[in-house]
Amino acid sequence: MARDVVACGPAVNCFDCHRGHGPYAGVAAFLARLAAERPRLAARHEVELAAIAPWLDRTARPPAEEEPIRFHPARRTACLAYGAAEFVAAWAEGLRKPVTVVFEHVAEADETTAELLAVLAPRVAATPLRLELREDGTAEPPPPPSTPEAVRAALGDSLARGFYHHAARVAVHGRALVTPGGDLRQWWACTTGLATALTALERAPEALDLYDQARAATDDPKINMSAAYATAMLHARHLDAAAQDQTLARHWLEEALRLAAGLEDSPHKVISTVFYEQGLALLDARQGAPEQALRLIDDGLARLAAVLAPGEHPQHLARLRHNRAQVHLAFRDPERALADLDLVIAHDPGNCEYYVDRAALHRAAGRTQAAIKDYGTAIRLGPHLPEAYYNRAVLHLERGHEQRAREDLERVLAVEPGHLDARITLANLLLERGASEEAERQALAGLALAPKEPALLCTLGLVRSECGEPAEDLFTQALEGDPTLVEAWTNRAAVRFERGEVSAAVADLDRAVALSPAPEPRFNRGTALARLGRWEEAVRDFTDALAQPGLDRTLRREIRAELERCRRAR
Repeated sequence: MARDVVACGPAVNCFDCHRGHGPYAGVAAFLARLAAERPRLAARHEVELAAIAPWLDRTARPPAEEEPIRFHPARRTACLAYGAAEFVAAWAEGLRKPVTVVFEHVAEADETTAELLAVLAPRVAATPLRLELREDGTAEPPPPPSTPEAVRAALGDSLARGFYHHAARVAVHGRALVTPGGDLRQWWACTTGLATALTALERAPEALDLYDQARAATDDPKINMSAAYATAMLHARHLDAAAQDQTLARHWLEEALRLAAGLEDSPHKVISTVFYEQGLALLDARQGAPEQALRLIDDGLARLAAVLAPGEHPQHLARLRHNRAQVHLAFRDPERALADLDLVIAHDPGNCEYYVDRAALHRAAGRTQAAIKDYGTAIRLGPHLPEAYYNRAVLHLERGHEQRAREDLERVLAVEPGHLDARITLANLLLERGASEEAERQALAGLALAPKEPALLCTLGLVRSECGEPAEDLFTQALEGDPTLVEAWTNRAAVRFERGEVSAAVADLDRAVALSPAPEPRFNRGTALARLGRWEEAVRDFTDALAQPGLDRTLRREIRAELERCRRAR
């Protein structure tokens, strides 16, 4: 990777970011230099640093050589960028004098590099580190890979590491060098690689077209078998929901199985057949036949155990047991699901997805500490999974650890600014802590991304109401977007009550009470009814509110006081 480093003079460090050098060109070499300088700091960011600069982990196998290859979601690069920026910021905060780092060819950078630099620049703005981003550069960019071996190696590496824009470019370049008639193996490797990259980039219809091209180009049974399975998964999972077709998915899975049956007997044939049948199990579970899904999974596990040596391909067994855990959940059997997830993690302890799923089971069972621990592991392995941060924040809130919750919510938004649930939760937390200006900023930031989001409109209305500013229109807009939003009915009722429109407030609270068993709407309606002198109805509301489980001690005291007052007045 020394080719990413260029000479720019003695006063500065220079790194070439041209996409011809591959994903994270320039920034990977920069991070590696910092890691060598601060190894202890780098150890706290080892997952993201190894993903960006894989030569830093001398013990790891190249991702493209893993069996099976683990395909990462495209959004993982945002998580890597966040972790890398935190690493650089921690290094930069220890500088005693200004340091300038130059990145060249940023206008021609790969998407991974551009994303990381966009996150890094504001993160280090208050440190002595100065970034100089140059659109052009002094060095000539390298040529693209030209031999079939080099193309396949670059394509396989980018796909396995989850760098799909680069993979797509390499695949398009590779397809242009060959024809199906001239080099079918190379053409198919580039075609299926391009389809995989496009699917990850949410361009599934284009991937579907590529598999149609493959079927038209060759009758090779192995290629058609793989294309059939991939086509099935596009129809089952990856096309937009309105375009998915479970019947077509089943048809293509059955075609893949038919072609697999014609292969020579081998462990590869068994493994392929088992995994194609897992697609059928997915469809069975979705279509209300979990018993059939479970039979397919159990049969698949037995056949894999018969052809795999002890310890061979443990991820295969893990994937099937993970599928079985999902089916056990469909049967409402969380204990068996948990037992399967324990085995899954024992077979494949490096997969963050499994810890997220197990944490959800612990959380549902009230095992909060175990859930927090699993979310923490998922965050470390992911790394920095927004959903794991968010769910851990919710658990921290439930335990009254507001500062920890706030820190996790802020991390979510640093990685994924469009995470509306985190934005709403953070705004409400800030409001509850009296930080109304910060709460308003969060609500407005969310509305800039989703202008009609009802929960954010309601939160902004609550902020404005707390500050004595007009808020009724915001609650009304929220209700136009979501008539089931209890908080909007309750808060609009409060505004109307304060303005003396008590009957209108009761009407809003009627809607809130119809939607929610929570004690607050009943308490508020009872208060409004008492203002109107409708004592018997108020007594019923206060009595019903007191009967709700988990009632806050302070609210219980207030309800009892109002109930006693109504009983004396009637």
